[in-house]
Amino acid sequence: MNLMAQDISWQKHQGHFTFYASLPIEKVNFVFANLLRGMMMSFPSFVIMAFVGQWVYGIQFIFSLWLIPLVVLTILSVVGVGVFLGFWSPNVQLTNLLVQGLMMIVSFMTPILVDMAKLPVVLQGFSYLVPTTYAAEALREMLSIGFTTNVGKNMLILLAYTVISYTLILKKIHWRGEG
Repeated sequence: MNLMAQDISWQKHQGHFTFYASLPIEKVNFVFANLLRGMMMSFPSFVIMAFVGQWVYGIQFIFSLWLIPLVVLTILSVVGVGVFLGFWSPNVQLTNLLVQGLMMIVSFMTPILVDMAKLPVVLQGFSYLVPTTYAAEALREMLSIGFTTNVGKNMLILLAYTVISYTLILKKIHWRGEG
């Protein structure tokens, strides 16, 4: 999320989109390519941490084919937020400030590092507004139990976040000018 937002904002304010406008590509393909690039950049660390985590903590994960679409939806839903912020932000400095602050909020005020029951009630309510809550819940359950209806429900919510962020991105992208 952080890297994609900063990179796209930098490209936007350096005038790269004017160059992209001269190419015979559709906006939707450009956005999809950026989402795919963000996913490809995130996927290796995701896989490495799964194996390192097993080794370091001496636990055994349950791997299933359902893990592949879950990981893809997890990454795309979070990367989509970063891509949207990059297109939306009026300047690079604001982008940096927003994504750094958002990363702190997402990391420490949602149930990624802390169990949901241990968060204050206010933060429990807030955490349902961010896709990482659903991703963390689905991944915890998928890797410890396997695919369940709760994992499926969380995957549908992540799909909704991905579609919503993709739609917002397509509405916000402007090839020329700051519009």
